[in-house]
Amino acid sequence: QVQLVESGGGLVQPGGSLRLSCAASGSIFSISTMAWYRQASGKQRELVATITSGSSTVYAESVKGRFTISRDNAKNTVYLQMNSLKPEDTAVYYCKLDSFTGISRWGQGTQVTVSS
Repeated sequence: QVQLVESGGGLVQPGGSLRLSCAASGSIFSISTMAWYRQASGKQRELVATITSGSSTVYAESVKGRFTISRDNAKNTVYLQMNSLKPEDTAVYYCKLDSFTGISRWGQGTQVTVSS
């Protein structure tokens, strides 16, 4: 059974940094595409960044140059380093796993609040 557990959210001032982590159970992490999404209050969930099993990355325009997605297959963990945070980055952040075997899972989400 594949499960995802996010951590690292919290309250940070504008211009600050946070690193989110998403740990996966199971044996398919290394062959899966991982992604971070976010959902602000009253808005639709949106894609933030993805990283393939080969470590190719894609970013939303709104976070390019500020956020970095990475993965550690030995730890079954994907990270989202968020720098130069803005109030509009405030949201619940979710990680997602998509395997070529058809398995897809969401994490439970972690709150990120950017406020002075």
